[in-house]
Amino acid sequence: MKAFRSLRILISISRTTATTTPRCKTHLPHTFLRRFYSAQPNLHEPTSVNGDGPTGDSVYDSTQYSIPVEDSSRKPKQPNWDKGYRERVQRELFPEEKGKVKESSEEEEDEEDDESVDRSRILAKALLEAALESADDELGEGEVREEDQKSLNVGIIGPPNAGKSSLTNFMVGTKVAAASRKTNTTTHEVLGVLTKGDTQVCFFDTPGLMLKKSGYGYKDIKARVQNAWTSVDLFDVLIVMFDVHRHLTCPDSRVVRLITYMGEEANPKQKRILCMNKVDLVEKKKDLLKVAEEFQNLPAYERYFMISGLKGSGVKDLSQYLMDQAVKKPWEEDPFTMSEEVMKNISLEVVRERLLDHVHQEVPYGVEHRLVDWREQRDGSLRIEQHLITPKLSQRKILVGKGGAKIGRIGIEANEELRRIMNRKVHLILKVLLK
Repeated sequence: MKAFRSLRILISISRTTATTTPRCKTHLPHTFLRRFYSAQPNLHEPTSVNGDGPTGDSVYDSTQYSIPVEDSSRKPKQPNWDKGYRERVQRELFPEEKGKVKESSEEEEDEEDDESVDRSRILAKALLEAALESADDELGEGEVREEDQKSLNVGIIGPPNAGKSSLTNFMVGTKVAAASRKTNTTTHEVLGVLTKGDTQVCFFDTPGLMLKKSGYGYKDIKARVQNAWTSVDLFDVLIVMFDVHRHLTCPDSRVVRLITYMGEEANPKQKRILCMNKVDLVEKKKDLLKVAEEFQNLPAYERYFMISGLKGSGVKDLSQYLMDQAVKKPWEEDPFTMSEEVMKNISLEVVRERLLDHVHQEVPYGVEHRLVDWREQRDGSLRIEQHLITPKLSQRKILVGKGGAKIGRIGIEANEELRRIMNRKVHLILKVLLK
């Protein structure tokens, strides 16, 4: 465009000169004007300085601009700090020199040079300390300096349907793990984070464990239980939990063997506690003392707690005990915002919980649950797409329901709960597919 604009100007100049002074020759040769009509550029000429593309107004190249250099001999260098702030720091650090005026001489100049070097070091150190102190003062509400942070990793294990997920949700204050009346609700390790003051406790909810694997009829559940056993010794504190109400009404020898096995040998690098859950279902509270006496001779358990993970009875004492066991260690999770990975896991757990509530027998355990799409929209809403894959056509019909009623009910309830948890508009899409 600039070339055509220049061409118009040159043509107009040539026409005006031709009309005013027809006898005079044009200063510009005809060959110069013909070059503007060339539609094909010369391919041999470079189109850019670096050869990356044509040079235009949108490209800035520092080599095309000359930077004026000031003569240092004419203008002395000026300090780049605030003189008033510098004088105030100097008065605080060197109060004895206030008001003293020394006569300059050749002998005193050498001494002043040495003093200025020492003084500059002291000033630099003071300014650095002041900068660090000001950074600490700017900590926001709830923020803790890294050297003051305390952290603790807590693992929760126990037999299936002992209330581990309910306790994790109650401790964290929001739903992070699916909780259902059915056994084997938790299929993988779930993380929940509790941050209070300068202490952060990370809870790891694990699948239901048994001393023997013969009680499980599904191979995938066996594999997940084996993975859970490998992480038992990795936690700072291990909570062994069992249903005390079921133990009093119909005791299970497998649960007793699990509690005894975990309490026989103490781990010097780990503290273990025994939690009797669902005490709210026990009518005669004296029976709880009998259960405590039954397991009191196990040396690995340091404390015994009687709690109700669903209603919160006794959870306050357990939480305070865990806070006291925390050690000085930087936090591993952000206390203010949930990571995207945690939010994705919560969306899967919420849908799985509703799936277990509305679909019975072996159908929900054979469904393959996948998160396909997770997208944040421009209006701040969240689009979540999940696929439920069934191995049989008959199971797919059961999951869909008549006219899509069952999958629709699961989606509506899960969508409402996800909106409450994430405090934003959620667009949930569930698709039932056949493997």
